Amino acid sequence: MPELPEVEALAGFLRENAAGRVLARADLAAVQAIKTFDPPLSALAGLEITGAGRHGKFLDLDVSGIHLVVHLARAGWLHWRENLPTAPPKPGKGPLALRVHLDDGNGFDLTEQGTRKGLAVYVVRSPAEVPGIARLGPDALLVEREDFARLLAGRSGQLKGALTDQTLIAGIGNAYSDEILHAARLSPFKMADKLSEDELVRLYDAMRATLTGALERQRGQKAATMKGEKRSGLQVHARTGLPCPVCGDTVREVSFADTSLQYCPTCQTGGKPLADRRMSKLLR
Repeated sequence: MPELPEVEALAGFLRENAAGRVLARADLAAVQAIKTFDPPLSALAGLEITGAGRHGKFLDLDVSGIHLVVHLARAGWLHWRENLPTAPPKPGKGPLALRVHLDDGNGFDLTEQGTRKGLAVYVVRSPAEVPGIARLGPDALLVEREDFARLLAGRSGQLKGALTDQTLIAGIGNAYSDEILHAARLSPFKMADKLSEDELVRLYDAMRATLTGALERQRGQKAATMKGEKRSGLQVHARTGLPCPVCGDTVREVSFADTSLQYCPTCQTGGKPLADRRMSKLLR
């Protein structure tokens, strides 16, 4: 799933390549992707793209005051295209959800792989009209340490869930939460409201360093190379069975119904493997 660094980098890419151009038209290829009807998608045609930004993991394209907001979900992505075909795409064919044409013949496709469709497109007058944005907690790169500590102190649950709860802290998903917890040397099953002062400081500093480092690696990348850049920088996420680059221990995995997490026992859990069952007694 694209997270804060990738979505921020995509916004920067669009500011460089699309801002100042006129949005000629937008072709919807997956009817289930559009979540709003007023303004209609057709209202964007003929308007200048004036900016691009991010709200948590939502991408926001400002089209002369009307906002095209996108949540890429788990398997969505933006593909920049030069010399887009002029014929409208056939609905329901392949991974294409939305095609945006610019006045110079270039543009971009929003696609989503797999059968579980979660990519969402909103056309709104204000980003705050998007329910997911209205519920966002403070941004992970903007929240102050004192506020971060207060938010976690009021959260009764495990750290992994706290970091990925967008209403608590916005922008972190499955991959970077694994990376942050590894950098902070904390178990994903540690209770959020039971952290010591030293653990809170480590977690906050790890969050800032992990996200800032990832964002720096993404800046200047083309949309087509961002996914590969993300993978190349990961220490534990999606590295099950490989050696931890910090201590050399084998990276382990905990599997759930539709997701998984990765961690290093030596770095994070005192050498003890975590139970790989949701209903098992979890290591605190």
